[in-house]
Amino acid sequence: MLSKSYQTSPLGDLLIIADKQAIKGLWFVGQKYYAKGYNLEEIPEQVTPIIQLAINYLTEYFNGDLPKLALPPVKPEATPYQLRVLHLLQQIPYGQTITYQQIADQLNQDFPYKTTSARAVGGAVGHNPISILIPCHRVIGSQQQLTGYAGGLDRKQALLTLERKSH
Repeated sequence: MLSKSYQTSPLGDLLIIADKQAIKGLWFVGQKYYAKGYNLEEIPEQVTPIIQLAINYLTEYFNGDLPKLALPPVKPEATPYQLRVLHLLQQIPYGQTITYQQIADQLNQDFPYKTTSARAVGGAVGHNPISILIPCHRVIGSQQQLTGYAGGLDRKQALLTLERKSH
């Protein structure tokens, strides 16, 4: 059974969706692909233990502290390819960035029988259903420029700035 909760952040309200074991979705309210695949009217609003873990982590994160709390468990609904990309995103250290091409190169090393491109990686990153906890904001263009973020480039810049200050 799914539950949802809304959390206020300095960058706008967030929606958190979770089942009993893991976070399934985390979006800025109204962002691109907001709650995609979920019927929000059917999900009860309640703070479960998993959602509380996310709220605690996000509170520490937005306070500008390097979070000492463990990330809550995440289990995004995604295609096998997207899941591989999202797994690599989870390996990006706090306060650091990586390019779409570097992710594509890593995937091509790990899965040489199925090559991918930076553009395909960008599509998978853009559809990340668990913002911040799966840090898609840490992925930048090959010229070190900010590109694409479903929550908006202003939020992407703010998240990176926040992390660099507390890193």
